[in-house]
Amino acid sequence: MPIRAEMRWFYPIDWPQLSRQVRFERAGGVCQDCGRPHGRIIRCLPDGRWFDVDRHAWRSDRGKSAAWPNVEEGFKIRQTRVVLAAAHLDHDPGNNRIRNLRSLCQRCHLIHDRPHHLAQRRITYLLRRAIGDLFLGPYSSA
Repeated sequence: MPIRAEMRWFYPIDWPQLSRQVRFERAGGVCQDCGRPHGRIIRCLPDGRWFDVDRHAWRSDRGKSAAWPNVEEGFKIRQTRVVLAAAHLDHDPGNNRIRNLRSLCQRCHLIHDRPHHLAQRRITYLLRRAIGDLFLGPYSSA
């Protein structure tokens, strides 16, 4: 996921090299939460299970062995390309210590950042409401 322009100044100048080291040298090119391999197109289910071609088995959203999908679940299988990102465990882009960085796929990264995204969404809604109150008057109670 690209870095937003307003956040670019929080990252060090050598961020691409640091990210590559975390994703490929330390993690071996797989997600450190679920084990999905970088760059591959995988088959996955909405509950997080995915098919591991190398092991010829279904794995859970945490990378453990999982049950094969039944016929009904088989219709929900979709394909997605896995892209790894270096995630900050404490959500601070200025804290670039190696132990604070983890290689995560898109799904695991979104799950990890969910509380932070919900807090940001609440702030955005409150700001919009405040701007509406400022220029349009108070909202009606109805």
